[in-house]
Amino acid sequence: MTEPRNTACNIFLKDFAENVGKFHRAATVLAGIRNEDIDVGATPKTLVLRRDKVELFRYEPTAERTVETSVLIVYGLIGRYTIADLQSDRSLVRSLLAAGIDLWLIDWGRPGRFERWLTMDDYVDDYIHEAVQRICRDTGHDKVTLLGICEGGVFTTCYAALHPEKVKNLALTVTPVDFHADIDDPAAAHPGLLNIWTRSLAPQDIDRMVDALGVIPGESMSSIFSLMTPMRSLTKYNVDLIDIVGDKDRLMNFLRMEKWLADRPDHPGAAGRQWLKELYQENRLVEGRFELSGRIVDLRAIDVPVLNIFALDDHIIPPPCSKALGGKIGSTDYTEVPLPGGHIGLFVSSKSQGKLTKIIAEWLQARDG
Repeated sequence: MTEPRNTACNIFLKDFAENVGKFHRAATVLAGIRNEDIDVGATPKTLVLRRDKVELFRYEPTAERTVETSVLIVYGLIGRYTIADLQSDRSLVRSLLAAGIDLWLIDWGRPGRFERWLTMDDYVDDYIHEAVQRICRDTGHDKVTLLGICEGGVFTTCYAALHPEKVKNLALTVTPVDFHADIDDPAAAHPGLLNIWTRSLAPQDIDRMVDALGVIPGESMSSIFSLMTPMRSLTKYNVDLIDIVGDKDRLMNFLRMEKWLADRPDHPGAAGRQWLKELYQENRLVEGRFELSGRIVDLRAIDVPVLNIFALDDHIIPPPCSKALGGKIGSTDYTEVPLPGGHIGLFVSSKSQGKLTKIIAEWLQARDG
């Protein structure tokens, strides 16, 4: 019995020594990396307009123009737009520029208690509308194409319904429309844990949080998203990080993603109240009961070409919540594209790189008459 015990002990000591060595190498490598080295959202762009904390940028072109109508990227308030421009080889922004598209971006900045009274009405009918008008004025066109991502896709959907005269095309990625569609589809690959959690909140608790803090804290949202993938959250620093520390490229990929995850701004309180109560809990948008600036957002008013891209393995926005749009809009030019991957992987996965850009660029080029 002595030999097996000695063998097991030797294996343990060998693994322990290797892991200690990995920890030392990891500490040395990480100590030499500065925050500015982890450069997310680095594609060159020019500030065109600033209003309050909201900024409108125009990206510098990198290729000959293939699409005349300018494209405005609208991300949500829950995260930062930099996920679409994480690094040079995993950047939807750079890929679209390389495809010859004139690209613009709204950056919501970092809302705080001073923005507690801002509603979705303000973001859609004020900030987005002003950005669209500025783009039209600078380019000489009377319409733009909107590219909405997640919550930003809801904003652009509402804008296209309320201001159809300003929209040439509407492209959506991982955008919820029917916030209760996961209830009616028990066979869905993912149960929509965020939907379940949000619907379980007592409306008065949402009010208490917003009334007390003025915002939905970014740290709270980060914790919720981490709890949705508990094993991944538990192992990424003490297993994944140690395994890749010897590969500089993979390490920088990891750190850029972590930087984006940690950079979660607070969500303005009044808009957050609408987002959680009127959309997630009461599902007003798809039911034709969602109102902005005194007008009902009627999805049937969207009569422009629509591209709806969603991720098949999305555990944040289950595919049925996005697919519901097809039967609700007035346009007959509707394209639905399911892609493999998750909510974030759609933009940063090596498997999705190229596919997403190709789909968007070719779809736009075919409608640029």
